[in-house]
Amino acid sequence: MRRWAGGFGAAAVLAGTAVLASCSGSPAQPGPIQVSRSACGDGWTAPPAGPQTLQVRNNAAVTMEIDLVDPATGTVFGELEGVGPGTTRALPVNFGNGAYALRCAPEDGTPFVGPTVHVTGGADRPGPAVVPVTNADLLGPLKQYHAYVADGLGTLTGQTAALARAVRSGDRGAAQQAWLTAHLTYERLGAAYHAFGDSDGAINGTTAGLPAGTADPGFTGFHRLENGLWHNEAMPALSPIADQLDQAVQKLRTSFADAQIDQNDLGLRAHEIMENTLQFELTGRTDYGSGSTLATARANLAGTRAVLEVLRPLLATRFPGLKDLDGWIARTEHDLEAVSGKPLSALDRKQRQRINADVSELTERLAPVAAIAEPRRVS
Repeated sequence: MRRWAGGFGAAAVLAGTAVLASCSGSPAQPGPIQVSRSACGDGWTAPPAGPQTLQVRNNAAVTMEIDLVDPATGTVFGELEGVGPGTTRALPVNFGNGAYALRCAPEDGTPFVGPTVHVTGGADRPGPAVVPVTNADLLGPLKQYHAYVADGLGTLTGQTAALARAVRSGDRGAAQQAWLTAHLTYERLGAAYHAFGDSDGAINGTTAGLPAGTADPGFTGFHRLENGLWHNEAMPALSPIADQLDQAVQKLRTSFADAQIDQNDLGLRAHEIMENTLQFELTGRTDYGSGSTLATARANLAGTRAVLEVLRPLLATRFPGLKDLDGWIARTEHDLEAVSGKPLSALDRKQRQRINADVSELTERLAPVAAIAEPRRVS
């Protein structure tokens, strides 16, 4: 579980189709549409149907979030985040027949909707759109996911205690099996790591950024123990490391009881878990000797499933691609199961290409989940 270094915005998903269209010579609205604390959409008249690029100027003294919405349902067709005072930004959209308005959300104020305009003479359906998810909508899924993680941590504490006992016994084979069991349990908790704080680094950190690599004192947790167990480090020397890992997991279990998972994390992490899998596990960068990165990829997929299950009631009515996404998850699971127990290096070229293609495509298909499940202020 590593924090994804890339950036991802809901506006990219909402506007993606329209951006392509607007780049092909579509006209822009003449003159900027004015927004302020008291008016959201001054100077806007009904635009022609089809791809357009709106120019929106923030005349307020505060930063604004500006959405193009269906005023009756709140459905969002495009959005601009963090529009600063005195700033004009381009908003590409694809207008179909229907009613549209701008919704303005000052950073320190209540969102409000401007005047409605009507578009005719175009397609019956507009471009990409999403029905907003609110903070209240996410309370139930967050509670469910917190319970899922808390249960997983309860299981994990028993497993890391068993791992520490196996290391102390000197039985390397038993310790290796106990390590794999515990590590995969941890990897299934993928969407909560941001709530784990510094504990994630202590439990599952790698050598990235450590000057001395595997010999660095800052290298701790599962991967430090993996490195020792699979590179014939003396078992007595590994006992303190296993104990330290067990203590860190117990501490995390206690602290997580009162921790809160950020409302932005659920949808975002579903995408990031698999992107991390592609970047780290399927390149072998997190293999410190066990050859278990394919098993870890499968555990990460299980973690992604867990996130989607708690979000499913919200996605079912908002995400037309949900059925296809489920199909790609099943396909990826099937192909990972087919290479179960193998190290990455044992895959032939065809197998490796297939797994990489599965996870790459799945990562792309998960991207809209982040946009759809992002909580929005609507009132």
